[in-house]
Amino acid sequence: MARPDPPEFLKRTGQKYTEPPDIDLTKPSIARVYSYFLGGKDHFAADRDMANYAEGVVPGVTDLALGNRAFVQRAARYLATEAGIEQYLDIGSGLPTDGNVHEVVHESTPHGRVVYVDKDPMVLTHARALLADNNTTVVLKADLTSPKTVLQEAVGTGLIDLDRPVALMLGGILHHLQDDDDPGGTTRELCDALAPGSHLVISHFCCPDAARSPKSAKRAAALQKAFMEKLGHGLWRGREEILSYFQGWPLVEPGLVPLNDWRPLPKESAQAGNYVMPPRNKHIIIGGIAKKP
Repeated sequence: MARPDPPEFLKRTGQKYTEPPDIDLTKPSIARVYSYFLGGKDHFAADRDMANYAEGVVPGVTDLALGNRAFVQRAARYLATEAGIEQYLDIGSGLPTDGNVHEVVHESTPHGRVVYVDKDPMVLTHARALLADNNTTVVLKADLTSPKTVLQEAVGTGLIDLDRPVALMLGGILHHLQDDDDPGGTTRELCDALAPGSHLVISHFCCPDAARSPKSAKRAAALQKAFMEKLGHGLWRGREEILSYFQGWPLVEPGLVPLNDWRPLPKESAQAGNYVMPPRNKHIIIGGIAKKP
C-alpha cells in the first residue's frame, strides 16, 4: 500500500519523515479518517475507504468533521480571550491541521501552554515534528481510557499545573468510547483533578429524539451503523447523556447546542472557526463549554 506524500509541515521545516511504528495499514484510524475529511494528506487507503463509505451512507458527513474543527477553534479562542485560561489539555487532538488549538490560543495568549494527547502513533510523530521549536506546546501518546496516566504525564511535562485553572478539551472524542469504556466515569475522573475555574469543552455525536427530528435521528442511526461496521466505535448518544458528562458544572452561554449555534462567526470572518455546517447534519453533533465552580 502506497504511503502518501509527507505532510506539508515536514516539507516546510525540512525534517525527514520517519514511518511511525505499530501502524496496521489495513485498518482505518479515526485520526487519519478525520485528516481525510479535513483535507489533509495523512491517511491510507483503509482510512479513505472508511470516510467515503460513511459519506455514501449519509451525504455530508464530512460536515461533521469540519464543523467540529471550527467549534474547537472558537472554543479555544473564547477560553483564551474571554475566560483567561492559560493551560490547555486537548485529548484526542488528532493530526495537525491549520488552526490548531495552540495556534488559536497564541493569537491572544503567546505564553499559553498546550498539551495534546492522542493514542495514534502517527499523531505523535507528526505533531512532534511540527512542534520541534515550540517550548509552550507538547504532544503525548496516551489513551483517554487511562485518565490517571493522562493526568500524570500531562503534569510531568511541566506545562500543566492542576492547582490552577485548566481547559480540558474533549472535542469529538467521547463518542469514540464504547459504553463499557465508561465515558462518564472517565470524564469525571479527569474533571475531579481540575482546579475551580477550569473549563470543560465537549463536542459529541448526538442522536436527536426521533419523534421531534425523525430525519436527523435516521441519519444518526445510519452513521452509527457505518462507523461501528468499519471502525468498531462511534456512538450517537442522546442529549441528556451528553449533558451528564459536564458534571453539573454551569454551562457557558449558549449552553449545549448544535455546533453551528455555539457563538458562530460571520461567514466572511478570516478567523479560524468560521465554517458553518449545512442544515442537513446540523442536529447530529452538539457541543458546549462548562466552568467548574
